[in-house]
Amino acid sequence: MEKIVTKIYPSVSPIPARLRVAAYARVSSAKDAMFQSLAAQVSYYSNHIQQRLDWEYAGVYADEALTGTKDTRPEFQRLIADCKDGKIDLIITKSISRFARNTVTLLKTVRELKLLGVDVYFEEQNIHSMSGDGELMLTILASYAQEESRSVSENCKWRIRKRFQQGEIVNLRFMYGYRINNGQIEIDQEQAEIVRMIYADYVNGLGCDRIAARLREMGVRTFSGRQWTAKRVLAILNNEKYSGNALLQKKYVADHLSKKLVYNRGILPKYYAEGTHPPIIDPLIFQKAQEIMALRRENRNVRQNPANRYPFSGLIFCPRCGKNYRRVTYKGHAAWNCSTFVNYGKDVCPAKQIPEPTLISLTAEVLGLAEFDEVVFRSQIKQMQVPQANKVIYIFQDGHEVEALWQDRSRKSSWDDKKKQQARERALAYQRGDLK
Repeated sequence: MEKIVTKIYPSVSPIPARLRVAAYARVSSAKDAMFQSLAAQVSYYSNHIQQRLDWEYAGVYADEALTGTKDTRPEFQRLIADCKDGKIDLIITKSISRFARNTVTLLKTVRELKLLGVDVYFEEQNIHSMSGDGELMLTILASYAQEESRSVSENCKWRIRKRFQQGEIVNLRFMYGYRINNGQIEIDQEQAEIVRMIYADYVNGLGCDRIAARLREMGVRTFSGRQWTAKRVLAILNNEKYSGNALLQKKYVADHLSKKLVYNRGILPKYYAEGTHPPIIDPLIFQKAQEIMALRRENRNVRQNPANRYPFSGLIFCPRCGKNYRRVTYKGHAAWNCSTFVNYGKDVCPAKQIPEPTLISLTAEVLGLAEFDEVVFRSQIKQMQVPQANKVIYIFQDGHEVEALWQDRSRKSSWDDKKKQQARERALAYQRGDLK
């Protein structure tokens, strides 16, 4: 029997699958008139992608005013995540320098996208990362882009350091007590009064903790609107700019890729410029504060490791706020309290302090010791938690826990016969009218 084969043609031509196309934009300079703003780039790419019938619009990812040498670009990270989720087939970007100036980062990202089947098209260089010679061209051109970034960075550093040599303050934007008006440093009189108060209190004997507590009680906020802490007060006291002078180049940029500022510990010269701006504090008062600070630092022996200065340092944890307890003294009596409570008060963390003698006695009891032994304590206890008032949870090195309770020592029980007699005599004196 003869075989008959009939060819059947489709009645409708198949529609080719459309590429899901996204664009990445970033504003870092104003060299090109067409891309002077982030909005212009987003508008350009949105129209460009949606005009193509063979493309499906997958969005525009745009980072504003961030450098391509950093890896903290949120929209760029979101773009990569969407590629991993299979939402994008093609990425369009203006140039290699907009995508990344770090050659290693660029190639690593492009290769990762290539394994995901995602192509990257660089308009300015007319290169597709999926093409045969794409990676070779990207390596060469990215190296040029990275070198250009380094050159620009070095030129900026040179200009800034020249200004330092001439005694000019560079990039002063935010400083409590001052405001910048048309490039000129002016005193903010309201904030300046607070700065003067800080210095006056410190010179008159108050510590940073007490000064910070006073500012919080007054409802005064820092430049960024936060509550005052001892650390912030200390920063005010340490800043020579309040005397109208400036120590320049205290920090410097380590490299052009990370843009990270590091403290200048002798790598580069520093410059002390006098009379750079209006002073808030008299230079003699500033110098007096530095002398007091140096004396207190010497008396506290701050070179000793603070983590091991006391037996319980670094081991008592507050579950309420996540901070550690610290040792405080008042009128010669030592106690341990949450650092948040000490810095901000009970409205922020209501943790209750534990007298140090009570803590020592309680710990010895938990460890089964006749008296407290720091060596035994450190070897057995991993952490102590204070979840609520009058309760301490001891977490041992092997993981098991022991709960211990302590009671406040009442004022009545703390009176000896001598104090009781003095109280009775004082009460009688009031009745006779001898005391008012």
